[in-house]
Amino acid sequence: QVRLVESGGGLVQSGGSLRLSCAASGRSINGYTMGWFRRAPEKEREFVARITWFGTTTTYSDSVKGRFTISRDNAKNTLYLQMNSLKPEDTAVYYCTTLQSPYNLGSPRPSDWAYWGQGTQVTVSS
Repeated sequence: QVRLVESGGGLVQSGGSLRLSCAASGRSINGYTMGWFRRAPEKEREFVARITWFGTTTTYSDSVKGRFTISRDNAKNTLYLQMNSLKPEDTAVYYCTTLQSPYNLGSPRPSDWAYWGQGTQVTVSS
């Protein structure tokens, strides 16, 4: 059973930075695309970023492009999300996710992703 545990969320002022981590267990993340989604209050879960199995390809939503950086350490079985220049509209619960099958890209649709963490709250004050 794949288990994903996010950490690093918190309260930060607008313009500040946070680094989220996602520790995986139960399966090596080698070979699997990893992703981050978020859900703001009263909104649907939305795609934030994904990174392919060797970390060679990253994709970001337009709303975070240029401010967020997704990365991974396969040796530590850990995924990261560096968030800079945070805005109040980035306030959300952030979720780590991965796919069922290896060597798949994954889409921005939450339904395409098989395993999810419990989420970590990020709150950006203005």
